[in-house]
Amino acid sequence: MSVFRVKKTLVRTVLVVSFAAGLSATLQGCFLAVAGAAGGSALVATDRRTLGAQTEDRELQVKALSQISQNLPDAAHVNVAVFNRRVLLTGEVPGDVSKQRAETIVRGLNNVNTIVNELTIAPASSFSSRTNDTYLETRVKTALIAEKNISANNFKVVAERGSVYLMGLVTMDEGNRGADVASRVPGVAQVVKVFQYIQPQEAAAAATAASTPVTTAQPDAAEPTVGAIPDSSVSSRPLDQQSPAPVSNSNSVHPGNPKATSP
Repeated sequence: MSVFRVKKTLVRTVLVVSFAAGLSATLQGCFLAVAGAAGGSALVATDRRTLGAQTEDRELQVKALSQISQNLPDAAHVNVAVFNRRVLLTGEVPGDVSKQRAETIVRGLNNVNTIVNELTIAPASSFSSRTNDTYLETRVKTALIAEKNISANNFKVVAERGSVYLMGLVTMDEGNRGADVASRVPGVAQVVKVFQYIQPQEAAAAATAASTPVTTAQPDAAEPTVGAIPDSSVSSRPLDQQSPAPVSNSNSVHPGNPKATSP
């Protein structure tokens, strides 16, 4: 066989292999996209909020964050979480004026039923502290998924400086179970319940109406919590040796203004 034919054969082989690899990657991408779409549908189906409420919650969060960032000092670090038109404010602000200003901004948005103002007057948290909070959120969500008789998809987890805030539409029993699970996660300083409670019959009706089993729920994919690295303040003790963190109800719940007009 001539050198020319050998080179030609090698080139054709490389092209075939490259094409096969590209096709495989394309098909895999399509599969992942379909799987992702299916996963998203499962999350919507098992969420006790209506589809309209879920959409409105996302819009409220974007509006609140945008207006707060424009109207508060640069030294402020404010996080906004929304669940069923209940807005939770966490983070640090330089003074009480900023704290009240953030709440006033949220109250001026349409369809805000309740405001939970857990802002702290303190210097903005460090990067390592925020990274640790992201790690704690992941740990709590993982623990909720592993817990039997409750659905992790009914809980929204927010961590701030080691404190874990739990939101969601839950029964009293589910809320107590979820809070107990979160309190036993190493590194959690305290658990604050910010739930909206529903009756057991309402929860049963929601489960019956869901098109997919609630046991398939996964953490909210929109929240980038995977891959965080904890800092040295996170305890590495086993769960069975971790003393439960204190659990309390938020005492910073204020009425919103559902009929307000956005500025």
